[in-house]
Amino acid sequence: MMAMRATGGTDLLSRLPQVRGRISEGSPLSKVTWFRVGGPAEAMFKPADLADLQSFLAATPKDIPVTAIGVGSNLLVRDGGVDGVVLRLGGAFADIAVDGHEIEAGAAALDANVAKTAANHGLAGLEFLSGIPGTIGGALRMNAGAYGTETKDVLIWAEALDRDGVLHRIAAADMDFDYRHCGIPTEWTFVRARFRAEPGVEATIRARMAEIQESRSASQPIRSRTGGSTFRNPPGGKAWQTIDAAGCRGLKVGGAQVSEQHCNFLINTGDATGADLEELGEEVRRRVRESQGVELTWEIKRIGRAAE
Repeated sequence: MMAMRATGGTDLLSRLPQVRGRISEGSPLSKVTWFRVGGPAEAMFKPADLADLQSFLAATPKDIPVTAIGVGSNLLVRDGGVDGVVLRLGGAFADIAVDGHEIEAGAAALDANVAKTAANHGLAGLEFLSGIPGTIGGALRMNAGAYGTETKDVLIWAEALDRDGVLHRIAAADMDFDYRHCGIPTEWTFVRARFRAEPGVEATIRARMAEIQESRSASQPIRSRTGGSTFRNPPGGKAWQTIDAAGCRGLKVGGAQVSEQHCNFLINTGDATGADLEELGEEVRRRVRESQGVELTWEIKRIGRAAE
């Protein structure tokens, strides 16, 4: 139950409905993002289940922002924190079930766990998810892809709640997918999805997943505090190549650095701020634009406000 009372001028918590899950004030988001930077959430809500989330959304005043985040693997939180409510889905949204040649998963299920479940049942086609360090909800929101496959290629349908708490089931064809993008309103919250797979040989599936992990380890700074791929690939090219050609490999701003191993990754070397990382990303964009006429677009989701 909600047990805290707001102490700031907005008195946010007093305007939120009673819930069965947990609402906390001032939760530090730096603890839940892979970059380990950023200010706090004005309030964080972890719903007990789908019904709890539905009633919360239906009763929350529409002028209060609600921002869903996953495990923070492709997220940059600014140092001033995030106003309104940050929504984090927990175990009630992380179930994975196999039905014939299809797999259904909650939005909080890790992509890698969905891939492992498929492998355990001899189902092929979802191995690429083992190379995406995030949740199903994030994969739906950005049409995540890796190693030649995107979410849109295997999705059957997704379910999402609108800001009134109404549940919508959306067929893959109606998701308006594009490269690292889906057209579902940003204020909707994904809660579940169903994917198609195909019969395969378990040993072959596991071998492919091992190849993906080996490739990631060899080419990406996966042991660093990073946010994954920083920029989308420009049309007909690779973001890392444009960054490298602009002389940005190893470039630093404060505690933030362009990875020497893969220069489409920014890393927190230990004491970076959200501002350091965002400034570094913008400097990379400027240099690429000026040297090659290429406009890089952020792939990392940036939320919140700058520190005052």
